Amino acid sequence: MSRKIKARQLQQQGFNCAQRTLAVFCGECGLDEKTALKIAGGFGGGMQQGEVCGMVTGAVMALGLKYGHSEAGDEAAKQKISELVRLFHEKFKERNRSIICKQMLGCDPSTAEGKAFVKEHGLSEKICAKAGDDAIDILEEIFAAN
Repeated sequence: MSRKIKARQLQQQGFNCAQRTLAVFCGECGLDEKTALKIAGGFGGGMQQGEVCGMVTGAVMALGLKYGHSEAGDEAAKQKISELVRLFHEKFKERNRSIICKQMLGCDPSTAEGKAFVKEHGLSEKICAKAGDDAIDILEEIFAAN
């Protein structure tokens, strides 16, 4: 099953954007799906504040798990993760204008009014689904190249 299909299934099951993005890469990152879903649980909806898109935070978590440094003084790994996160941000912005949830949606999804606006205008399907596909594509590109 493709990652995009799996991510949409997770969305239909009620998992947030960060959870979906991290979960579809958990196998490559040495993490089981249940743990991935738990770790990313509070990061959806721009960390519940309409800030950095959950697709982005989930992707950054996946990048960190795969390429992040875990040894003091490992400057090469520290530099690599910084470069890859920067690259991800650039590519995501090219495709979605921003990495900020409320800028992408045109409303603040942390408010009752914003949540209603998202639902009324089908923004989860229009904007969030595309952003999720983009995040998956970008991560696949980065993982393949590194």
